[in-house]
Amino acid sequence: MRRAGLAAGVAVAIAALGAPLLLGRGTLNDLWNLALAVVLASSWNILGGFAGQVSLGYSVFLGIGAYTTVLLSLRGVDPFATLVPGALLAAAFSVVIGLPGFRLRGPYFTIATIGVGEAIRVAASSVSFTGGSSGVRMPAGSFEFGRNYLGMVILAIATVAIAALVRRSAFGHTLAAIRQDVDGAEALGVDATRFKLAAHALSAGLVALAGGLYAINFQYIAPGAVFDFRLSLSIVLMPIVGGIGTVVGPLLGALVVSTIQLKLLELPALRDSYLFIYGGLLIAVILFEPKGLVGLARRIVAALRTPGATPRAADAR
Repeated sequence: MRRAGLAAGVAVAIAALGAPLLLGRGTLNDLWNLALAVVLASSWNILGGFAGQVSLGYSVFLGIGAYTTVLLSLRGVDPFATLVPGALLAAAFSVVIGLPGFRLRGPYFTIATIGVGEAIRVAASSVSFTGGSSGVRMPAGSFEFGRNYLGMVILAIATVAIAALVRRSAFGHTLAAIRQDVDGAEALGVDATRFKLAAHALSAGLVALAGGLYAINFQYIAPGAVFDFRLSLSIVLMPIVGGIGTVVGPLLGALVVSTIQLKLLELPALRDSYLFIYGGLLIAVILFEPKGLVGLARRIVAALRTPGATPRAADAR
């Protein structure tokens, strides 16, 4: 099963990398958005899924990466050379907010991340070097879609690979122990705060890389867009829908949520109903399949392997 999944993943990666040779610009734009969603969902899952620390402030890291790219590019730096500094800055900031934040447990940590996200959005709207609430533009001539598309697809592939490696490593097993029982893990000598900070920094850096590519692609950013709480909400929703704490789950969730977003943009009557749709989707997952699409697929497979058993009965076994 694992080999089949790996082969399917390699085939999808090759198809995505070769897509510019066969597909038009409109379809490639959709694939770019899907790759962005995969990066965001898989990165968040490293902290929220593997370590069990639910953050609703990940748009902050996207914004840090985006603003780093724009501001350095306006000073003559090649846009793609700004991606790594943006990732390092976001990782450093994740440690700054994580040191006090990880002292909190459960919903208190989640609420704190909402506050941090809103504070950064307000601050970015109030200072002049970010362009204030009006935002700022990339320098002329910095857009090259083909290069940006390949960059985002490669980043998506790398992010999924990193998530898979983390989950199977000693680091990932330690994060799983922290998720299951942080007090028990600390009693065995695990420095829970240090491991959570490492997961936070890794995921923040990956999101910031995507933020830099986001700025290059759209050529304009504003605090209300990149530091938006609604963006943080959609980042969390994707792995929950797909299957939190798994490698495949965030990919499936990214496919579902990004498709819904694209369809909403095509229908003006539903363009402002995303919160209602997201809320309904979240309620449906929690009520009927808390393990997401991955859990549903596992129950169906178990039912098929057990003749005469319903998916619920097979799951109970």
